[in-house]
Amino acid sequence: MLTTTAHPEQEATASGGLSPGVRRITLDAAGIPLSALLSEPADGRPPRATVVALHGGGMSAGYFDGQAHPDVSLLTLGARLGCTVLALDRPGYGASAPYLPTGQRLQHQAETVRAALADAQARLASGPLFLLAHSFGGKLALALAADAPPGSFLGLDVSGCGHRPAVSAELLGHRTRTSLRRYNWGPLRLYPDGTFSEVGAVVAPMPEQEIESAQEWDTLAPRLLPRVRVPVRFTFAEHEAWWRQSEADLTDLAAQFSAAPRVLVERLTGAGHNISLGCAARTYHLRALAFLEECLDAGAPSAAR
Repeated sequence: MLTTTAHPEQEATASGGLSPGVRRITLDAAGIPLSALLSEPADGRPPRATVVALHGGGMSAGYFDGQAHPDVSLLTLGARLGCTVLALDRPGYGASAPYLPTGQRLQHQAETVRAALADAQARLASGPLFLLAHSFGGKLALALAADAPPGSFLGLDVSGCGHRPAVSAELLGHRTRTSLRRYNWGPLRLYPDGTFSEVGAVVAPMPEQEIESAQEWDTLAPRLLPRVRVPVRFTFAEHEAWWRQSEADLTDLAAQFSAAPRVLVERLTGAGHNISLGCAARTYHLRALAFLEECLDAGAPSAAR
């Protein structure tokens, strides 16, 4: 059972540790290096699919390999269940930060990530691609899917992202830990002991262009969501504070996906915004991977309208 802590102000230590079977790689995104974490099935069999994990703003690929408890890591769980998991440091983070010191706006990030995924598919035994994304990474996943040729992705699983903000995105310009803690974490009892002593290896500065792009989501979402043609699943944490999530809001969100063959919108109790670092991480990851299996069973790439 995961135990929790309520001491976020303790000094973070950037241990940089990785779970067993997880390794660091660098992909070529049309001349821009994108760093990533990679885990693959240990038995050597071809992966059932590749989960492309996209972190949120102010985080890094390590968000999907939390070190506070063994049950938190998506990378190890996915590999045990026969999938390759590729968690990218999005453009402006990790190895690409010196090349993109102010980051990239959303649509440019999509172009860069497409190039990185082409390199990954050329170099790795990947199987069909499934996008699993959090917060700003969810916006990126939706942008990738909106303009993708049929068959590019099995589906999308998004957490920490909606279409109707509950607060102004201008808050992202307030970079003190205390000003955003309630929105980014929710109740601190929802996270395993050690989360906030390990978080230094996960957090990263949010690039300037990304902050500006986040403030454009109100106009971007209505253009992107109706163009998504693969199954989509959204998860809203019980203590999600960035996004409106009344029944009317979530019904309207699902209605935006007029071209998607299937849309699920679910809630997760006992979770804050950073779901994949919390005590509910394993529950969320298992549900997301179950959705991947449903997409495989349905032959989703050929089901696009």
